[in-house]
Amino acid sequence: MVRGNVTVISEFLLLGLSEVPEHQLFIFSLFLSMYLVTVVGNLLIILAISSAPNLHTPMYFFIANLSCVDICFTSVTIPKMLLNIQTQSQSILYVGCLTQMYFLILFLELDNVLLAVMAYDRFVAICHPLHYATIMSPKFCITSVSLAVIITNIYPLIHTLLMDTLSFCASVRIHHIFCELYALLKLSCSDIHINELVVYTLGSLLFVTPFLFIFLSYKSIFLAILRLHSLQSKLKAFSTCSSHLAVVSLFYGTLFGVYLRPSSSYTAEDSVATVLYAVVAPMLNPFIYSLRNKDMKQALRSLLSWRQVWSW
Repeated sequence: MVRGNVTVISEFLLLGLSEVPEHQLFIFSLFLSMYLVTVVGNLLIILAISSAPNLHTPMYFFIANLSCVDICFTSVTIPKMLLNIQTQSQSILYVGCLTQMYFLILFLELDNVLLAVMAYDRFVAICHPLHYATIMSPKFCITSVSLAVIITNIYPLIHTLLMDTLSFCASVRIHHIFCELYALLKLSCSDIHINELVVYTLGSLLFVTPFLFIFLSYKSIFLAILRLHSLQSKLKAFSTCSSHLAVVSLFYGTLFGVYLRPSSSYTAEDSVATVLYAVVAPMLNPFIYSLRNKDMKQALRSLLSWRQVWSW
């Protein structure tokens, strides 16, 4: 049902978190700082893992890939937001908006799948330690990441093609810092039942399935830990999973709060929740993986030491 005047549009307006001029400098400084911390932090993780031979293991291979995805995730959104604030413009081209939505969903899915593969890695390490090297072989690691990249392109492509068939009302004001799926659907004057059906079916399959896989993996891990006799062994086994569990909790805690409900109930306040998984989570991941990991901290110290720099 048409909800207003339908028009052919060439651009959308990203209203951001606030339209008050006095707030723009603070928002610009805050998000610029968060973006720089995200890029530098994740880049250091990648370089540290690459430069330390003792970190060339499946677990750190997946962490490096997760850091790469997190850099791409934030780079899709924050630079455009900062540019708009700097130029005092809110516009984003229609094609650019759909492109941004595509890559947002793609990197969100990749995060989701990588977290599931990392849970499997911890499951094999704790529940089947004698077969770890055989199961988590370099071939398996590379193949799993490659398949994840291929498969996760399907879902955003479907949404982008469906979005391109919709008509939009005269209002093109998006109450968000980026072109988020639900925010765009709410502006449409077309019937969006097919779009929502894709979210509830294919979307649920692609997002909930990895979550259930993670849940079942950790159920087996916790049962295996409880069977250990030594308290020290239990703590050591749990410590290898604590960082991953923290990242999973941060990621899914904000993700499900936004997307496990109809797009019609989406409000401007939900943009704050999406900022948590799209901006805050990628920024915190490097700290979560490095602060409680002795090997990672040692690799970062070696990477940043002047002695190593001069030895090159």
